[in-house]
Amino acid sequence: MSKALDGVRILDFTHVQSGPTCTQLLAWLGADVIKVEKAGEGDATRGQLRDIPDVDSLYFTMLNHNKRSITLDTKNPKGKEVLAALIKECDVLVENFAPGALDRMGITWKYVQELNPRMIVASVKGFGPGRYQDCKVYENVAQCAGGAASTTGFDDGPPMVTGAQIGDSGTGLHLALGIVAALYQRNSTGRGQKVLAPMQDGVLNLCRVKLRDQQRLERTHVLTEYPQYPDGKFGDAVPRAGNASGGGQPGWILKCKGWETDPNAYIYFITQAAVWPAICKVIGEESWITDPAYATPPARLLHLKPIFQRIEQWTMTKTKFEAMEILNEFDIPCGPILSMKEIAADESLRASGTIVEVEHPKRGKYLSVGNPIKLSDSPTEVRRSPLLGEHTDEVLAELGYSKDAIAALRAERVI
Repeated sequence: MSKALDGVRILDFTHVQSGPTCTQLLAWLGADVIKVEKAGEGDATRGQLRDIPDVDSLYFTMLNHNKRSITLDTKNPKGKEVLAALIKECDVLVENFAPGALDRMGITWKYVQELNPRMIVASVKGFGPGRYQDCKVYENVAQCAGGAASTTGFDDGPPMVTGAQIGDSGTGLHLALGIVAALYQRNSTGRGQKVLAPMQDGVLNLCRVKLRDQQRLERTHVLTEYPQYPDGKFGDAVPRAGNASGGGQPGWILKCKGWETDPNAYIYFITQAAVWPAICKVIGEESWITDPAYATPPARLLHLKPIFQRIEQWTMTKTKFEAMEILNEFDIPCGPILSMKEIAADESLRASGTIVEVEHPKRGKYLSVGNPIKLSDSPTEVRRSPLLGEHTDEVLAELGYSKDAIAALRAERVI
């Protein structure tokens, strides 16, 4: 069966996480991704956070599936010739170097366009045009600059970053969409274009509900669904909301049976208006169905803390999975707090390809995240990450280099 991006060739100059997230997704969707690395070193994450000495780290392997790796010294004149040949043959160049680095390497937009006017050049940067555009950015910096940290955590504590990599991987996903859009537009224009995904912008896009709340706060001076209401005070900026849902349906994380020894024995519980009568029946508070203090959503906003305390008395008598079974019978929105250990063992996630087991020639079997996007006519086969320079000869042969020419390049340490 053909793949959605069959025939698309990606020149991958990315490293660490944001760029490799983008190019891995494109590879999963069928693109031929050629990862360009420095001989003897490669992507920095090959050696970072290793769990097995002298073997590519999980950090690298889990971000570079389905790619081919070539080594190339782009500073060498003959290496530049190889690079020019690659640019002529590829559809997209993806990079996440520090600001200005690509130009300093001589790979300017003008240079690329002269070689291949159909090429798309896609970049992840920390910030877009403006006062911070020359700053180097990492995951947690992006979370802070994009508004996530200021609105994460509890009101009596400092700003917090989240364990979800919304700065790096989140921006990589945004960039992949931009690339696919540019490829589609090229069908009608015949031209390539530049695609930019700043990390600050990507994080802010994922925090849009907080920008919504900022405008609501400025108009009404209160956010009724936040835990500061009705007894706390609101300032002039959106506060940290603890485990509040961020939407019109109040929610909170509640203890379940075993919480004293299991740090993940919790459940997220949403008091959706449509199922309020069912909630009252389940927890044994049927009088709340008609009690004016609890009967309507606006009335309940004044009593959310005691409401969740009462619900928690019930959830603490059940394991999170027992509570899930009971609550799902009544369509009460809820979800277990799943640890990474529980997720890794989840049979349904393995069956769907969301968790995959991959065989690597040096590290053996390991678990990885599979393609989160499922296409009915283009199922994803997750293949292992490449060894450093594993496909150099293969790619150069496709560019027309003879065995002798490849041997000469290797002798001169160009590849």
